[in-house]
Amino acid sequence: MDRKEILSMVDHTILKQGTTLDDIKKLIDEGIEYGVASVCIPPCYVKAAAQYADGRIPICTVIGFPNGYSATAAKVCEAIEAIESGAAEIDTVINICMVKNGDYDELLAELKILRKVCHDVTLKVIIETCLLTEEEKIEMCRVVSESGADFIKTSTGFGGGGATLEDVRLMRAHCADHVKIKASGGVRSFEDAEKFIEAGADRLGTSSLVKICAEGK
Repeated sequence: MDRKEILSMVDHTILKQGTTLDDIKKLIDEGIEYGVASVCIPPCYVKAAAQYADGRIPICTVIGFPNGYSATAAKVCEAIEAIESGAAEIDTVINICMVKNGDYDELLAELKILRKVCHDVTLKVIIETCLLTEEEKIEMCRVVSESGADFIKTSTGFGGGGATLEDVRLMRAHCADHVKIKASGGVRSFEDAEKFIEAGADRLGTSSLVKICAEGK
């Protein structure tokens, strides 16, 4: 794959605390220049980002981030506000407490509510693979598949671990065909990107690839 094709699969991301509006504008400018899939930003900047981008690039944001254990109603409010402010894609974090308690039906119900709230907006579900057992990951592939979400996503980047090739392969093997895979965290080079895509990833959450291009490497 050439770099342009890989970049078209990237969510160019900045989610660190202390991010400024100038950082967001720079991210958007870079995303437009290099033809990425979206820019993924903190929810507090969605409205300003959508106004600045003015339809030139999709705005993605996160809800229930990064821990996932906020109440369902709170996640719903976050999603509604983000969409009304201009978000075209929503990345939500699962309630890992529910997973550890085996409450998969309750978790599925939450995701179905979010799917309904998001309407035509792309919904990605972050399962934080570094905190789950293999059995839990497989169960989450089933839950996400049944929820109607568009993507299953490996990681927040705040949980102590990122995407692995093994996890992406597991997701591809156990998710329904309609569920796409987003690998996030650990994609630091175009070589990494190609390996994750070959393993089954449809989208990559990273800021490294645009940085490599901007630095002329």
